[in-house]
Amino acid sequence: MRVRNLIYFFLVMLISSNVLIAKQPRYGIFYSIQKNEKYDIVVANDGSGNYTTIQAAINAAPDISQKRVTIFIKNGIYSEKIVIPSWKTKITLIGENKDSTIITYGDYHGKGDINTFTSYTVLVQGNDFHAENITFENSAGRVGQALALAVEADRCVIKNCRLLGNQDTLYAANDSSRQYYVDCYIEGTTDFIFGDATAVFKNCLIRSKKNSFVTAASTSPNQKFGYVFLNCKLIADSGITKVYLGRPWRPYAAVAYLNCYLGPQILLAGWNNWKDPKREKTVRYSEYKSTGPGANPKDRVPWSRQLSANEVRNYTLKNIFGNWNPEEN
Repeated sequence: MRVRNLIYFFLVMLISSNVLIAKQPRYGIFYSIQKNEKYDIVVANDGSGNYTTIQAAINAAPDISQKRVTIFIKNGIYSEKIVIPSWKTKITLIGENKDSTIITYGDYHGKGDINTFTSYTVLVQGNDFHAENITFENSAGRVGQALALAVEADRCVIKNCRLLGNQDTLYAANDSSRQYYVDCYIEGTTDFIFGDATAVFKNCLIRSKKNSFVTAASTSPNQKFGYVFLNCKLIADSGITKVYLGRPWRPYAAVAYLNCYLGPQILLAGWNNWKDPKREKTVRYSEYKSTGPGANPKDRVPWSRQLSANEVRNYTLKNIFGNWNPEEN
């Protein structure tokens, strides 16, 4: 009986100790949220996690990490302007639910000293960043350029997320950056997917909220690929009838839509030259087997291309991303 009591006493102490440790607001201790599901750090704005802000959790992660650091974010509205700096590598943010785990801020170009590139809600500079089940929102409204998400790092995966904004919602930046967006919802008004990264958008829903332009790529001449949309669906708000697939922010802009559904909002011409006919000679705009009322290969501008089946075989993740496979990381 005495032995049994001692065993019971030590079990109670062990459980109590683990509970206390789990609540310690420091990196390195696993904090269990659900059965068989563990994370390095938990964020909850109700105080039930390790931290109440996402930025504090990111700051607590080790610098130049050699292994992935997973931060679980409980449902809630997090009004934060967040930076994942270059020395915070291999960070993963996992939301509890993409519709209820919301990161939001309201900066925009012209607000004080804010310019387009500093108007972000979330800025990613640390390589090997992953995000899943999160809403990234710029809440400024239709006041001009206002980024919800700016990604400058290499080897970044954004999965099952919502990107909400108006002009310049997503800045997929840096010509040495490789980015992979899968099962995402992206909305905006003008140039709401822009920049010079090599980025693949797979199975994404893309919604135009204004008669304007979906993409404004600035691909450099040395990049073989720019933006590649695979099996995506392009839709629009009611009354929106004049949307271009893209216009070239820089002369060698590269954008391809492969097996995508294009709604009736897409203009017959498809593409715009940004009032610069010289760019028609260098842009790389293409489609393959577009469907829907906005798919009109015979009426597209003559300086865009309809790819052949042989050409489309080159559009593999291996060819686009080289030695990085985002579906294995």
